[in-house]
Amino acid sequence: MHQIKKREDFSDITFSIEVEHPLLAKAAQPGQFVIVRTHQTGERIPLTIADYDREKGTITMVIQAVGKTTREMQAMCRPGAHLAGIAGPLGMPSHIGQARKVVCIGGGLGVAPTYPQLRAHKLNGAYVIGIVGFRSRNLVFWEDRFRAFTDEYLVCTDDGSAGIRGLVTDGLREVISRHPDIDEVIAIGPPVMMKFCSDVTRPFGIRTTVSLNPIMVDGTGMCGGCRVTVAGQMKLGCVDGPDFDGHQVDFDELINRLGRYKEDERLAMERWLRHRDHCRLVGQATGGAS
Repeated sequence: MHQIKKREDFSDITFSIEVEHPLLAKAAQPGQFVIVRTHQTGERIPLTIADYDREKGTITMVIQAVGKTTREMQAMCRPGAHLAGIAGPLGMPSHIGQARKVVCIGGGLGVAPTYPQLRAHKLNGAYVIGIVGFRSRNLVFWEDRFRAFTDEYLVCTDDGSAGIRGLVTDGLREVISRHPDIDEVIAIGPPVMMKFCSDVTRPFGIRTTVSLNPIMVDGTGMCGGCRVTVAGQMKLGCVDGPDFDGHQVDFDELINRLGRYKEDERLAMERWLRHRDHCRLVGQATGGAS
């Protein structure tokens, strides 16, 4: 059982939790993830490690409540509560290397896991440019963290309410026009976003690393659910990744596979909502807590 020490809500569906786990915090590296289970009968879901504090012995995860389990976590994960299990750190750590100028791009929920990567590059002596994308200003989070470890920081919003109006690819093109000496671009976010970022960098021959989020069950390479095609070969997102060469990933296949269980996800959500509403009604009828 791992206690939740802190929670921060960024919007009506996006929130972060800081969880006590000294051994995991000591071992975690940029790019890695964990498999989390909220309670003993709960679903196991992969979540990227958005931050870790070795001195405090905590890790931080940023979660978007869009499905049954993440909605359940939004309701249950409060300071003082406990998670039934956390397995990790899993996946191959990101390769930091000796790049002198790096662009780190985060879109939507991909903003959070971009942070430990850009921090690692900055601490390694690189000139770091951060580009983050949100729908609007009210969804922007962790701006102070990003500015602390970037030499340039660019916010892109769909409605123009913060930073520049446009997508992260617009910001990427603008940065490339000013910096012809970029060594690497790191893009983390929705598959479509990572695909188009890779398309932007391809003509310039800029190394582009993407962090993939295929369907995953065990996180150790046993289930095969996280298969992805990279350079024409089958790879496993959990043990070979999650980082891959964006110019070699078959994004169309990845996007197709991510939609394979939409109906099952919808049914799971409906069952959970019915159960939740039934418990509330029973609680109200008996005078108990909902």
